[in-house]
Amino acid sequence: MDPVRNPYAPGAGQRPPELAGRDVELAQFEVVLERIARGKPERSIVLTGLRGVGKTVLLNAFRSMAMQRLWGTGKIEARPDQSIRRPVGGALHMAIRELAPRHRAPARIDDFLGVLKAFMARDPRAAKGSGAQLSHLGIDVPMARGRADSGDLEIDLTELLTDAASVAADLGVGIALFIDEMQDVPSPDISALCAATHELSQNGGPLIVVGAGLPHLPSVLSASKSYSERLFRYVMIDRLDRQAADVALLAPARREGADFQPAALDALYAAADGYPYFVQAYGKVTWDVAAASPVTPGDVDVAAPLAEGELAVGFFGSRYERATPAEREYMRAMAALGDDPVPTAQVADELGRKPSSVSPARDSLIKKGLIYSSERGLIAFTVPHFGRFLRAQPG
Repeated sequence: MDPVRNPYAPGAGQRPPELAGRDVELAQFEVVLERIARGKPERSIVLTGLRGVGKTVLLNAFRSMAMQRLWGTGKIEARPDQSIRRPVGGALHMAIRELAPRHRAPARIDDFLGVLKAFMARDPRAAKGSGAQLSHLGIDVPMARGRADSGDLEIDLTELLTDAASVAADLGVGIALFIDEMQDVPSPDISALCAATHELSQNGGPLIVVGAGLPHLPSVLSASKSYSERLFRYVMIDRLDRQAADVALLAPARREGADFQPAALDALYAAADGYPYFVQAYGKVTWDVAAASPVTPGDVDVAAPLAEGELAVGFFGSRYERATPAEREYMRAMAALGDDPVPTAQVADELGRKPSSVSPARDSLIKKGLIYSSERGLIAFTVPHFGRFLRAQPG
């Protein structure tokens, strides 16, 4: 079929043509937005799941919903070696800029920007040049003194979020701060973020944090602040069920005047296993190889090896290449033990080594986001079907 009309979009964080299977989460977030706008108490939200299940897509969908309600929004992607002070400052600057044209008191906006400038100037990378290095953000108001500039991130973040929420409250709306890859926020910073969010929730400010991360993110938050279990509402994002996976394929195809035979949908679901990224990847290649509509099981048979080859290079291979030889050896040992979470001691036995001697490789893989600790003593791949990919590689 015509590749120009191919509707499928297998991309990192790229919204699929049909956001299937997420109606419950979208409806729940609609309630959260409405409750906060009405001054009702509501918890911040954390989305968790493996890579390829659509967490970033859903995060972006939530942001669009907030923007449609005229909220101020900002988004960051956390990095393990970077403080969140400057990224959060930039995100809140964007959020306030969205609100500023509708605010009737320009002085209130300027006051907040002065506090924001002081907050960001405390970033170690900006310290040498003071406020000069912040000029590219367009913050041309005088820097405030004595607010959000103590150098203690917990204090400063609490004051900054409180002031941002107050500006939004003037307009009867809220602010939503979106944090992707939240498990990568450095430990001291995640503690400060939890404390600031906790303080804000107690004061009823119209600001919500929406995070997304790998399955072990709840344990990261819990280790930081014990009350984080009650501070956030955790939503696990998993693979699509059969009905939703079919909709993800059929709805875009039918908008282009094409269709699938039921047996072809059977074959595609078996191949993609319901993971949204895989659904898009197999759907795109199958469309390209199909001669005509409706798509047949034979088309899927031809497309599957091609799709697997693309995944092996772009989805699996790129991650495998990031690992050192010792880390690859560790992952191959994990893969040899199956696809379920495996005990770390068993991986060491598979390698014929003491657990202490392989722990550096394990810790490094966790930091790189290739594996995670599903619970104490157990580890698993963050990428679905990664074990199967590794077992198919030459020894």
